[in-house]
Amino acid sequence: MTIHEASAIHAPAQLHALKVRMRGWAAELGFQHLGVSGIDLSAAEARLLQWLERGFHGEMDYLARHGTRRSRPGELVPGTVRVVSLRMNYLSPDVRPAQSVLDDPALAYVSRYALGRDYHKVLRRRLQQLAQRMQDEIGPFSYRVFTDSAPVMEVALARQAGLGWSGKHTLLLDREAGSCFFLGELYTDLPLPIDQPTGEHCGTCRRCIDVCPTAAIVEPYVLDARRCISYLTIEHPGSIPEPLRPLLGNRIYGCDDCQLVCPWNKFAGTAQVEDFAVRNGLDDVSLVALFAWSEEEFEQRLEGSAIRRIGHERWLRNIAVALGNAPPSEAAGTALRARLDHPSALVREHVAWALARQTR
Repeated sequence: MTIHEASAIHAPAQLHALKVRMRGWAAELGFQHLGVSGIDLSAAEARLLQWLERGFHGEMDYLARHGTRRSRPGELVPGTVRVVSLRMNYLSPDVRPAQSVLDDPALAYVSRYALGRDYHKVLRRRLQQLAQRMQDEIGPFSYRVFTDSAPVMEVALARQAGLGWSGKHTLLLDREAGSCFFLGELYTDLPLPIDQPTGEHCGTCRRCIDVCPTAAIVEPYVLDARRCISYLTIEHPGSIPEPLRPLLGNRIYGCDDCQLVCPWNKFAGTAQVEDFAVRNGLDDVSLVALFAWSEEEFEQRLEGSAIRRIGHERWLRNIAVALGNAPPSEAAGTALRARLDHPSALVREHVAWALARQTR
C-alpha cells in the first residue's frame, strides 16, 4: 500500500477524531492553538505579487525567486491538500519590560522573540513530534513541517485556519493572544476537516502605523520592508541608509514597536516552554558591553540563538548605529574608537558615522 492509498482509507469521522486528538497533543507540546486550512491562497497570491512589484521586499530576492510555490502549497509539496497551522507563545515571563529598555539609550534592545533559543529549532522539533504521534495513531501519511524556513505564506494560512486575522502591521492577531507568538505549519495529504477564518478586529485603530519609527507601514496591511527596522538590522546585508540610522534608536536586532502599542497584546500570553527563557541577559545589557564581544565570543554566546544568523559583522554594524544614537559618553567613544580599524569596511563605515555623532 502506498502512502497516498493509506491516507485515502481514513473516513471523515476518523479524521475528525484525529483532529481533536491533535489539539490535545499540540497543547502537550507547548502550542497554544491548532487549526486546519485548505490550500487556496489565490487572494493572498495577488496581494503578494502586487507587493513584490512595488519593490517592498528590498534585497530579499528569494521572495520573488520562489514564484508561486509560496502561494500554492501543492506546488511546494506535491500531494498537499491541507495545511495544519499552529502557534506558540514566546514571551518569557521574567523578561524586562520592553519599553523600559527602549527608554534607556545606553541599553541594547533585542526583539522579544529572539531573547531565547532559536525558534526554528524549537518549533520544528515539536512539529515533528506531533506528526510522529499522528503516525503512531493512524499509520504512515505524507507530510512536511515548516517554521519560517521555506516559501510558505504562514500568516495567510494561519488566518484561513482560524488562528487570527492579519493586522494592519501585517502580523497575525488574535483577540485572546495578541501577536506575540510563533507560527509553524504541517503540510499533509490527509483531508482533515477545515476550520473557518475569524473576523477582523482592528477597526479604525492605527496605533501600529503611527508608532513605526521609520514609517515602514506605508498603508494599512502594507509594509515596505526597506524601511522596516527588523529588515534593516537582520535581513539587510549592506550599509544602513544614513537618513534611517537615527530612527533606529537603540534597536540592534529587530523591532517590536508596532506590537507594543497594539491594544490586543494586553492579552498576550507567556511561553510555556523553557527554550524561550532569556539568554545572555539580552533583555538588560549595555551597548558597550555587547560591542566588545569578539567574533569568537559572539559565536559562542549566541550558539542556538536566531541572532547568530546575522553574523558578527552585522552585529557590530547594528550596535555601532545604536551607539551613535546614544548620548555622548566617554565609554561609548572609547568603544567605537577601538573598532575604527576593523577589517570590515561595513563596520568601519558605521563606526565612523557613530563616532562623529558621539563627538558632535
